[in-house]
Amino acid sequence: MRVQSEGVHERWLTKPDPSLHTSIFINIGPITNHHPFSPLSPSSISITFGSHNRRWEGESGITGCYNVSLRASKHKQIIQSQSSFLRCNIDRFNGSFLISHKFNTKRVASAISEQPVDPDPTSPQQSVPNALNAFYRFSRPHTVIGTALSIVSVSLLAVQKLSDFSPSFFIGVLEAIVAAFFMNIYIVGLNQLSDIEIDKVNKPYLPLASGEYSVKTGIIIVSLFAFMSFWLGWIVGSWPLFWALFISFLLGTAYSINMPMLRWKRFALVAAMCILAVRAVIVQIAFYLHIQTFVYGRLAVFPKPVIFATGFMSFFSVVIALFKDIPDIVGDKIFGIQSFTVRLGQKRVFWICILLLEVAYAVAILVGASSPFLWSRYITVLGHAILGLILWGRANSIDFESKQAITSFYMFIWQIRDSGLDR
Repeated sequence: MRVQSEGVHERWLTKPDPSLHTSIFINIGPITNHHPFSPLSPSSISITFGSHNRRWEGESGITGCYNVSLRASKHKQIIQSQSSFLRCNIDRFNGSFLISHKFNTKRVASAISEQPVDPDPTSPQQSVPNALNAFYRFSRPHTVIGTALSIVSVSLLAVQKLSDFSPSFFIGVLEAIVAAFFMNIYIVGLNQLSDIEIDKVNKPYLPLASGEYSVKTGIIIVSLFAFMSFWLGWIVGSWPLFWALFISFLLGTAYSINMPMLRWKRFALVAAMCILAVRAVIVQIAFYLHIQTFVYGRLAVFPKPVIFATGFMSFFSVVIALFKDIPDIVGDKIFGIQSFTVRLGQKRVFWICILLLEVAYAVAILVGASSPFLWSRYITVLGHAILGLILWGRANSIDFESKQAITSFYMFIWQIRDSGLDR
């Protein structure tokens, strides 16, 4: 028994029985859309068993005709059985086709275009990497890395002798980094929740702006991480650590949330002061005191390296506060964010930032040159001189028409900030 489709193909569904002395085949009429992967059209099926015609109706309301001519009545049951078997195979064929139609179509399109087929993002193999990638972008990793390195470097300023590198020191540093990481996720996440429409213009790759995260998901994430940050700060029992988290929470909320008297990011000077307070003062002073007073149990004294590091990072924090708005000028103009870039222009703010950084490096070179230790003088002077030259060279090659180039330079500022040579 064979299946024949006009213009498509034919195949045997059962092995012919020579004892029946009859021709048994199915003729499938023209397929209306002529698609190579179209399912068989039941309305065009006719079954022929010799030359005698009868009509039949299938279980799903399908009608057709078939012809039967038999030499012996004993073959009727066999013919009926083969006819039912044939109809069952056709239904099974159509069902199998419908299940695999989308898969086959994608493979044919891939073969024609000679491009690999993208994996299904809903598959278990892809869902976990996609979720991790979305959270990675949501966390704004350059801020996480910058905070972690600042905590480590300022904690080292509390070390006075080799024996200070004890397990309690490393545990104290780890507690500070994890608690600050949780709070950092809250602050950057709240900012994204408040800036969804702006980020659709300025940063469409962020999960909330792109639609990968719903608003409900964003609220759950920031609430959970704020709770975990305060919980960890509380159970650790370090008041400098807890107050650092609490003040960061207050300033981060006031900076972003859209409520009366808040959303301080709308005002350029206030926004810069918020970033300066968190990045330069709180991170430097509070986390130093966490190690100095809570871990080591010493008096709260501020040696010259701590004062210098706080002053140096103040320059960088002001630069970050100014520079972060340069790539976002389009969206800020549309939504009425009066940043310094919107008010003064990209080029002017850019060169103000470069001037501030070069001044910071010049001060660092002078301080390093006055060090009583020869090795410290060489490292500090040469290190900051090299960074200053690299900064100046890159600044003179910037393309202000390219948002990608400006964003890349902004990331470069974070990299030199975290180089550790300012310590």
